[in-house]
Amino acid sequence: MSILTREEILKEIERGNIKIDPFSENHLGPASLDLHLSNEFRVFKKMRRVIEIKDETSYEDITEKITVDNHLVLMPGEMVLGITVEKITLSPGICGWLEGRSRFARLGLLVHISTSFIQPGISNKQCLEIINFSPMPLALFPGTSICQFIFQRTIGEARYSGRFKDQDEYNF
Repeated sequence: MSILTREEILKEIERGNIKIDPFSENHLGPASLDLHLSNEFRVFKKMRRVIEIKDETSYEDITEKITVDNHLVLMPGEMVLGITVEKITLSPGICGWLEGRSRFARLGLLVHISTSFIQPGISNKQCLEIINFSPMPLALFPGTSICQFIFQRTIGEARYSGRFKDQDEYNF
């Protein structure tokens, strides 16, 4: 497996193996694509009960979806789910990695807790597990270039068909 550089990403877009909607070449770096934060979030309900971690446990039951007009304040230790503006579609021979941006990590912001690997053959927006590890409140602004996507070729082909295969702002 190899990481795709800017020129290789552009070739794969031209071949139809990578689709990004919306796409701007300005968001491509030397070997990654910047993704932007949507104005849709899932915030955790204020609860005082134990949430059991089992196969049937659902985050939908303990979160509520909100839309922000300007920004969302994330308190120290608080977590929200966000979603990217961009929808990424990959062929069965391309997979990728979702990575945070060091400029925000240095402020204590983590944009994904455990979902960095993105399966081949996906066609969805990326859900972000955003947490504030800093000692001060942080404001999240929609449209911010919040993370980056690193594309990689697979050895062989596969297609993701799991629970989040059609994830978008309506069902993340």
